[in-house]
Amino acid sequence: MHYQDGLRVGAAQINATLGEVDANLAQHLDTIQDACDRGVELLVFPELSLTGYGLGSRVMQVAMPLEDPRLRELALACREMQTVVGFVEEASPGEYYNALAILQDGEIAAVHRKLNLPTYGGLEEGKWFTHGSELTHTPVRPGWSTTQLICADLWNPALVHAALLPRPTVLCAPINSASGIVSDDFSNEQNWALNVRFYAMTYGTPVIMANRFGPEGQSHFWGGSRILGPRGELLAEAEDREMLITAELSRTAIARARFELPTHRDADTPLVRELMAGYR
Repeated sequence: MHYQDGLRVGAAQINATLGEVDANLAQHLDTIQDACDRGVELLVFPELSLTGYGLGSRVMQVAMPLEDPRLRELALACREMQTVVGFVEEASPGEYYNALAILQDGEIAAVHRKLNLPTYGGLEEGKWFTHGSELTHTPVRPGWSTTQLICADLWNPALVHAALLPRPTVLCAPINSASGIVSDDFSNEQNWALNVRFYAMTYGTPVIMANRFGPEGQSHFWGGSRILGPRGELLAEAEDREMLITAELSRTAIARARFELPTHRDADTPLVRELMAGYR
């Protein structure tokens, strides 16, 4: 099978209006059209991009089952472009997930439910959402595939390791990061850049990090959306405003990075599993 070397990817740095799904939907549709016009084949929106972040008890009001026609409308708009959208999933009455809908070819190709729900600093997701229990790995087109982790998922190294062992070619990282939300001494701006660069370089895997930019109540979401290559190199970075950034990824560059630093090849999975089992 012949694999096309390049993949045009994008990160949508937008700001959601809290609790206003229909208004956010319209913004998504405009951004999706822009991305399609630019030839983007993989597009990532921020975490909870359809709802905003600080929902509290409004989680129930904005939640959508997978059959919601608004998700169908988004999926149709994406056409062949794989698009990662953040929403609140209603799995059953009273059961809600901070989730991603992975859309492509008019369908919901997969759903990722956030695994690591933070309850520290100004974060209280564990109060409102149910923990996810599975990783996702979805094909984009021959030779290209993605895995998705949501925000705090990426601060659990074991989750990142497990997500990257199936050898996806791209890691999608939708986040909702506000300045000072963890503590006054923990810099989200500096530490997120370090986090995603480390994983891109260590695993030879490009990362698409999509954050919000703008206010929500007393919080300011600082943006910093970026696309990194397989050596952790910065391919594109958003300015301090709402915008769409794009970059071209190379399968050959990924192969070279992984050949020179064979983290996947040398991951002693049986030993890791044995050691982890001993700490339970």
